[in-house]
Amino acid sequence: MKQLIRLIFFIPCFAFSQIYASTYVCPPCNHPCDTMTYQQPGICKYCGMKLVEKKAGQLKDEKITVCFYLYDGVEVLDFAGPMEVFSYAGFKIITVAKTKAPLLSQGILKITPDYSITDAPQADIFAVFGGSDEVAADDPEVISWIKSRDSATKSYFSVCTGAFILGKAGLLDQLTVTTFHKSITNLQKAVPKAKVLPNVRYVDNGRVITTAGISAGIDGALHLVAKLRGKEVAEAVAKQIEYDKYIPEQGMDLSH
Repeated sequence: MKQLIRLIFFIPCFAFSQIYASTYVCPPCNHPCDTMTYQQPGICKYCGMKLVEKKAGQLKDEKITVCFYLYDGVEVLDFAGPMEVFSYAGFKIITVAKTKAPLLSQGILKITPDYSITDAPQADIFAVFGGSDEVAADDPEVISWIKSRDSATKSYFSVCTGAFILGKAGLLDQLTVTTFHKSITNLQKAVPKAKVLPNVRYVDNGRVITTAGISAGIDGALHLVAKLRGKEVAEAVAKQIEYDKYIPEQGMDLSH
């Protein structure tokens, strides 16, 4: 009889413990191991990333879509760095240009965009980058297209002089922002309603994140990953890409 009573109490407790047992996953990295789960912490044997605990109600396969707007003369590292970060964080990345014709980055790298501004799907995040930014900033059709998507865009991200494109679209007014160190004065003139700061890696206004040049774009991208996926994921991505310069919260976060 005593054994039966113990069994009656044991079975629900065992079931309860199984339901609420911690589940671990590797940070999303756009590899097959993204679909795997583990019952103990450790290292993913497929991608080598440190496993993180899956939060209650968290859907690992939720995809955050980032639109990378590119143009002739865009800086390679401005977009390639954040692209690597967002890719390892499991974000879905699409490339968009004014047309689908191949474009040339820095006169070196030929890129064929996924979409043009006439057929690009909506994205959660709109990202723009430095280089020959006037190609986009001075194009009324492109600026009109950016504005037309504003109501469905959750956030904006710019690296280097990509901030001039957001500024031309009226997205930096009344905000504190930054850009490439040699373009601080010019951006302030271009967007007089914004406060443009020098000597800061990135500025997060909540919906809009602007960064300084090249490596600062990686810092800003990791900051955004930490906001959306958690610090553990951002740190795992930084380690995976061997970006030992990453210092969490080294920029200016005004979103709180």
